[in-house]
Amino acid sequence: MSTAFEGAPDVGPVGSGKPASFLEVRDLKIHFPTDDGLVKSVDGLNFELERGQTLGIVGESGSGKSVTSLGILGLHNRRNSRVSGEIWLDGKELVSAPPDDVRRLRGKNMAMIFQDPLSSMHPFYSVGAQIIEAYRIHNNVSKSVARKHAIDMLGRVGIPTPDKRVDDYPHQFSGGMRQRAMIAMALSCDPELLIADEPTTALDVTVQAQILDLLRDLQQEFNSAIIMITHDLGVVAELSDRIMVMYGGRSIEQGTVEELFHQPQHPYTWGLLGSMPRLDRERTDRLMPVKGTPPSLINLPSGCAFHPRCGYAELTEGKSQTVRPELEYTGQGRHRVACHLTAEQRQQIWETQIRPNL
Repeated sequence: MSTAFEGAPDVGPVGSGKPASFLEVRDLKIHFPTDDGLVKSVDGLNFELERGQTLGIVGESGSGKSVTSLGILGLHNRRNSRVSGEIWLDGKELVSAPPDDVRRLRGKNMAMIFQDPLSSMHPFYSVGAQIIEAYRIHNNVSKSVARKHAIDMLGRVGIPTPDKRVDDYPHQFSGGMRQRAMIAMALSCDPELLIADEPTTALDVTVQAQILDLLRDLQQEFNSAIIMITHDLGVVAELSDRIMVMYGGRSIEQGTVEELFHQPQHPYTWGLLGSMPRLDRERTDRLMPVKGTPPSLINLPSGCAFHPRCGYAELTEGKSQTVRPELEYTGQGRHRVACHLTAEQRQQIWETQIRPNL
């Protein structure tokens, strides 16, 4: 896997000027006022992504993955949400930009593959008509030219006889074919940033592999930056260059695929790896799930949000319960972790307790 992030500039504070990275998120907060309290779905997120690279975002349901992606695309209703921080896309700041400006970027500069294409595509219009509409919004071409482009895109994503299937409706496609059609629609305007939200959920293993191969090939063709959102560590290992682990609306670990799989630093990441089935070795013990349940985003635990579920919180002399840890470099490349355990403690636990049981 590529390690092109080595030596990239650090994420600067809000208001520190334009970044060098293609996509840079700084101190992003996305909160939702409700009758029960303020839901802090994303609470101070920082990361960066370069062209042609893939960032995998993993975490349990409710960790803030999809909310982050919708925030980048500007799809949160500003009347019902509070969005602050900075999102820089190719030198343009999106959080403070007028909604019309962000709308013009969607589809052409950034696009999204949604988790469920059947509910994301309009059932009353053919698949081709929806791709044609998306293409013509950003390109001044005739309907016949747009139709030819739609057929070409359907063919590129591996849909057979695209000249005939272009007039079919979403319900006439299988699950895998609908996902391919959604990818064709997202890529119709050659976006520079592609966000894939659980693109292989509910698909069988063979189709999953085909979709991942397709995304890899199209990325090489278009040099798009990709954000892959998933709870499947196998998917991110297959496609990603870097991985960001989210918990309770924050990033708790970031690193290359090699770093996250061979030298993980956070107890939550250890738990995720321990709950993942392995096919390369015989396993006699049952998989060990992460104990407890994800925290409420209205009443997050004090200090480290993971401490009620962490088996090593007592080693931090009370810091886990009182002080929220910040992302800090581990001394290995661009690997960062938010944990109160010392580097020596993490190394000893990993070598003696975690790695032998994976």
